[in-house]
Formats: sequence, structure tokens, C-alpha cells
Amino acid sequence: MNLQPVPYLKGLGLCLVLAAAAYVLADFIPIGAVAMAIILGILTGNLMRPGTSFTAGISFSEKHILAAAIALMGVNLDFTILRELGLRSVLLVIAGVAVTIGAALVLGAALRLDRKFALLLGIGNGVCGSSAIAATEQIVGAREEEVGLSVAIVNALGTAGIFLLPFLAHTVLRLTDLDAGLMIGNTLQAVGQVVAAGFSVSDAAGQTATIIKMTRILMLFPLVFLLLFAFAGRGAARNRASGRSARGGRPRVPGFIIGFVLLSLVPTFGLLPDRWVSVLGHASHYALIVAMAGIGLRITFASILRNGRSALLAGGAIFAVQILFSGVMVRLFF
Repeated sequence: MNLQPVPYLKGLGLCLVLAAAAYVLADFIPIGAVAMAIILGILTGNLMRPGTSFTAGISFSEKHILAAAIALMGVNLDFTILRELGLRSVLLVIAGVAVTIGAALVLGAALRLDRKFALLLGIGNGVCGSSAIAATEQIVGAREEEVGLSVAIVNALGTAGIFLLPFLAHTVLRLTDLDAGLMIGNTLQAVGQVVAAGFSVSDAAGQTATIIKMTRILMLFPLVFLLLFAFAGRGAARNRASGRSARGGRPRVPGFIIGFVLLSLVPTFGLLPDRWVSVLGHASHYALIVAMAGIGLRITFASILRNGRSALLAGGAIFAVQILFSGVMVRLFF
């Protein structure tokens, strides 16, 4: 690949500036830097309309920097955390992910959303918010506006959940601190949201919620491979219908997924010092912010007006199902 620096400079520079602004603004507006980067990208793209000289750099950000961010996400998957959970807690997490994604597909169909869009909403709500959407959107084959909208909606719902979940857990359901932590950890989308909501209840609730949330993040590993096989099968069927070779229907694993898998071995087996693992994890987060700024720059107001209302309704309904399921399961079995 011939990556000459000059054609990429303007677009990449714009994405870096928007990412830096998003990172700063996230300290004042509690929706997260990733969602803020998309919003700033949308506003900039529609109001300032960057010219074609920005196109190459923006494309580089949303494709190659996103791929690097996904690969580096692997350092967040420490499978040794499963030792801290009992079997019931692990089953609660698995069932919660499955129910949330299933509800997304059903509700998306009812609201006539694109199936891939609904799937992204379910994955974002069910697993780990923006990171899960970013890690799976290329496998699913979603459009840029669907990725941007799903990230924005999932983050907005999670922000509201910081205040809603502690109230529901303690005041409405009257759960113990540990059970409140289970419900919060199995429901909210981002780690920061879980920490904020959990520790607002108590230290015990916060610690429990964080462990459950980290276990949900681990679900991204099997989910990626399930999606690879599911969408490879559909691709093979389309190829057969058009008379093209399907290569046996075997999924072609993208390079960033291979990197994701290999880097997940680092924290699990202690292959690098904790300091370096932390550096790689932060690099993944910053790269994701830059990539989402690039995605935001390609989203038009017209696409938001076309899909936004139904998407927000679907996202809210999915989140409601997720809360109801986790609350009932915790109340009955814990």
C-alpha cells in the first residue's frame, strides 16, 4: 500500500483535532469522548463541508485507524477475571447478551429498521457500547451512518442509565448492594458508566458491577467469531446464487481480528508488564476516538432525520428489555 503523507494530511489532521476537542469536552458533557467525536464530526461535516482534499485522510482514519483501535482492544480482555465469578453470574452475563441482541433483532424488525443496524444497537447495548460496535461493524457490513447513530444512541442511553439504574435497583426493586451491582454491571454499556453508577450505590456494589461488566466485555471474543461465521455463510449463499466461488463458505478473518485475538493473550497470560498493557489500552481508546470522528464526518443530517427517530425508539426499547431481564433474573436467582 502506497501511503503518501500529503494526500492524507488534511483529513487526518481534521480528525485528530476533532478527537482532541471531543476528549476535552467529555470532561464537561457526560456522554463519553467516542460519542462526542461522532457528534463533532457530524456537525463539522454538515456545516463546514470539508472539500475533497480531506477525503483521503478521513477515509484513512475511519478504516485503518479504526482497525488498529480494534486490534489493540484485545489488551482489555483478561480472561482470568472469570475466576472471580460463580457459574450463576457467568450464565447471567451470557443470557443477558443473548437476550439483548435477540430483542434488538425483534424490535428492529417491528420498527422496520435495517437488520444490520438493529444488530449493532443490540451488540452495543449487550456487550460494551462503542467498542463492541466498532469491533463488529465491518463484519456485519453496516453503513457509516448506522455506525455513527448506533454509537451515539447507545452512549446517550448509558448516560441516562447512570442515574436511572441505581434508583431502580435500590428504591424500586430494593436489591441488596451486591445484587444492585450485578444488575448495574449486566446492564449499562460502558465501563465508565458502570463505575459511576455502581459506586454511587456503595463500594461493594461498585466492585461487583465492575467485575460483571469486565465479564461482559469478554463476550466480545466469542461474539466476533459467531458473527464471522454467520455473515460468511450469508456471503457464501449470495456467491452461489451469482455463480461465484464461495471458497467453501469459510469465513475470511480480517487482520484486525487476528490482532485482537493475539493481543487478548497479553493480559491473560501476563506477557507484558501492566504499565505497557495500560499504554496499549489507552492507545486503543484514543485511536477509536479519532476513527469515530472520521465516521462522523461522513454522516449527513438527511440520514439522521431518515433513521434517527426509529433508531432512538428501538434503542430505548432494547435498553428497557435489558433492564427488565437483568432485574428479574437478579431478583429471582441471586
